Amino acid sequence: MTSNKNLVPRRDFIKTSALGLSALSIGLPLNSALATSCGSSGKDKLGIALVGLGNYSKGQLAPSLLETEHCYLSAIVTGTKEKEKEWAEKYNIPKGNIYNYENFDDIASNKDIDIVYIVLPNSMHAEFTIRAAKAGKHVICEKPMAVSAAECKAMIKACNDNNVKLSIGYRLQFDPYHKRIINLSKENTLGSINYVNADFAFTIGDPTQWRLKKDLAGGGALMDVGVYCIQACRYSFGQEPIALRAQAFNSGNEKFKEVNETITWQMEFPDGKISNSTTSYAMSVNSLFVSAQKGKAQLMPSYGYGGIEGFIKDEILEFPKFNQQAAQMDTFALNVKNNTESIVPGEEGLKDMKVIEAIFKSLEQNGARILI
Repeated sequence: MTSNKNLVPRRDFIKTSALGLSALSIGLPLNSALATSCGSSGKDKLGIALVGLGNYSKGQLAPSLLETEHCYLSAIVTGTKEKEKEWAEKYNIPKGNIYNYENFDDIASNKDIDIVYIVLPNSMHAEFTIRAAKAGKHVICEKPMAVSAAECKAMIKACNDNNVKLSIGYRLQFDPYHKRIINLSKENTLGSINYVNADFAFTIGDPTQWRLKKDLAGGGALMDVGVYCIQACRYSFGQEPIALRAQAFNSGNEKFKEVNETITWQMEFPDGKISNSTTSYAMSVNSLFVSAQKGKAQLMPSYGYGGIEGFIKDEILEFPKFNQQAAQMDTFALNVKNNTESIVPGEEGLKDMKVIEAIFKSLEQNGARILI
């Protein structure tokens, strides 16, 4: 989950489609019209249950599910009674499709739920992914996938053992700007890529929030927004890092007594290629730079829900307004319906977690070079 609701501009997700206008004109909630349009089975559109109703679910995922073509919001899981009433009324959620964290396992018998989207603090990702898999539901889990590689492996195993699909919430791999960057190495557009710089940081607010608690977050900005930098370096090169060094900086602010304030790290890739990254909860930066034999590319700002700008060599990149979350969820719904694999499966999250663990290991060893 991107951690600060003010970090990037909010998007206007409510589209005026013919279906939406029709629903409004006869006084039906939009989700009711969507479910009706699917026929009695409802399986033309798969039902998604959002687990955790924080800022990302409220501001991005739920509104995006009013735009999706292959899935819709069918259920919610929350530990807050007040949210049950608010969400039920806003999204026409039946009482029988509202769960809490204690009765979560009862989703196994609910045919309205095909996919569970885990949007909880990082330390809860593994538990609820595994419980969802045992309930026979396909899973999207927000990034970071978990707080350790061991947890990632357990999540992958649980989904495989229960014959359900697992996808990680890497929304940027569906974004047209980032897809162009991904294709640079695949299509050899600029020749060999030799250097990548990926930075993502913001100034965090409320000192009591869970992202600053190690037992819930697992590691501060690196786990929160730094993972986007790891992803960007990996898919810009189209290769996996082989080693890294990391450094941490702390001003002594009491806010960061449990997690690192700022981390920088350098990754080595095959054939002498290198990357450099910074993540922090105490500064503002949002960029991706790629240097290659025949030119360079840059996205800045790079990691937001919208407003991305950039160029590749002499080409200014311009794409129509695009809903990353809707594309991500629709694509996974199609993966489930067509029995195809997600482009961001659990194994992708595991690769990033191995890098994160290597960064923390390097920090523990005063910036030592760590093989990955």
